[in-house]
Amino acid sequence: MSKKAKAKGKGTVIKVIFLIVALLIVLFLGLIIYANSLGGNARDSGSKTMITVTVEKGSTTSDIGALLEKKKIISSGSAFKLYTAYKRLDGTYQAGTYALSPSMTASEISHILQNGKTNDITFTIPEGYTEYDIASRLASIGLVDKDQFVSLLENGGFSTEYTFLKKAQKGKHNLEGYLFPSTYTIPATSDGDFIISTMLSAYQKVFTDADRAKAKKLGYSENEIIIVASIIEKEAAVDEDRAKVASVIYNRLDDGMALQMDSTVQYVLSLSSDRKKDLSIDDTKVDSKYNTYKYTGLPPGPICNPGRASIEAALNPAKTKYMYFILSDKLDDTMVFSTTYKQFLKDKEAYYKARDKAESKNN
Repeated sequence: MSKKAKAKGKGTVIKVIFLIVALLIVLFLGLIIYANSLGGNARDSGSKTMITVTVEKGSTTSDIGALLEKKKIISSGSAFKLYTAYKRLDGTYQAGTYALSPSMTASEISHILQNGKTNDITFTIPEGYTEYDIASRLASIGLVDKDQFVSLLENGGFSTEYTFLKKAQKGKHNLEGYLFPSTYTIPATSDGDFIISTMLSAYQKVFTDADRAKAKKLGYSENEIIIVASIIEKEAAVDEDRAKVASVIYNRLDDGMALQMDSTVQYVLSLSSDRKKDLSIDDTKVDSKYNTYKYTGLPPGPICNPGRASIEAALNPAKTKYMYFILSDKLDDTMVFSTTYKQFLKDKEAYYKARDKAESKNN
């Protein structure tokens, strides 16, 4: 081989080596830029959901990344591991229970995990939730184990501390109606006992001695007022209708007429996960003390946890002679009220006609 050919071959090798080195540098820089960018990225920057995560002792970065991905707090556990390695944070994360959000960046999450300080979690329980709805909501954000929480609801024995529960219904639904719906901020390490106690304490503050005096003046116990309020909560979607719904309930009770509230039957059905859009005739015949089609008077306990507006309505019913109500044909969640069954049937026909028309138009 000539010197010229050798020189040419040597030059080619040098070029290849140079290209490889250049590519490696570019890849390395790209990897650094990518790893660094991970610290500022959030899975869902607009999310307001807080999710509890428990990092067990001995968890590796890979374990933590996989857990965060499984909880849908981050998009990729591998990316989190890469960011951790780049920032040389391996081995710095502390065991504990944390409240984290998909809106948090990897940098924010790693900072929380490094400090090992448990933070607070905020959750909202809407008006009208049943105790089992609450269990599902808290389980969905990782705050409780649903089965364990339900067991605590049904068997916790909270009446020793909260005397108002001693006059509530007995049995496993003793807390129904008294888990006050609100927005709560609690330590992420809170257990089921603490959560339930917090909600019961909120109710204790909301239902005052003045309310008890007003209930007594109406001729009803505190528990009966909460039962009425729970029905109002489920029947009335608009605030201005609540006091009128209350008047219908009391008018029927005074008349000895069955309440015939769909919401009470729906409660029975929901206990077996069989809630329906419309009740059938057979549904209204279900044998349960909560079925106000079958049994007169109030059901044995609340059918949900009512908010303050419904409690106010139960304590301050409108003064009417209304005996019936049905959703309005305006389809705006307002009610129409009537004193006669004949008018009720006309209102009912108008509502279903309007609803069917709206549904057929949307399909």
